[in-house]
Amino acid sequence: MKPKIAVMALFLLFSNLVLAQHSGHPHSDNDFNFWFGLLEVPFLLFVIVLSFVVANSLKGGKFGKGMSLLAWGFLVMAIGHIHMQIENITGTNLFNNLLGETGGTIAWFTALTATWGLTAWGFIKIYKASRI
Repeated sequence: MKPKIAVMALFLLFSNLVLAQHSGHPHSDNDFNFWFGLLEVPFLLFVIVLSFVVANSLKGGKFGKGMSLLAWGFLVMAIGHIHMQIENITGTNLFNNLLGETGGTIAWFTALTATWGLTAWGFIKIYKASRI
């Protein structure tokens, strides 16, 4: 059973790496995309706060450690989404402006990898804790 999960995880990881694009969302003149993008930000912030509150309420037990990793993964993901919304609205790529094009690309890839890694690690911990 474990080799199947490992093969599936590797397949999903590499397919996401192929599909991930550094450029973020394309600019759109569509008002719906603009407002939907702005609406995303408060929900991201709410989910971040809620995930840390839940992790804290579990007091670091086996489920709490997994939830804490998920919360950190969600935080990194939210920062990336807010960055994409800023780029979508203003046309300014903060990572490239602050770190240069190569550094911005590396930072973006590192953030994506951190998000996937923390989230996967959190789910694995929760899965293992639930199997006891």
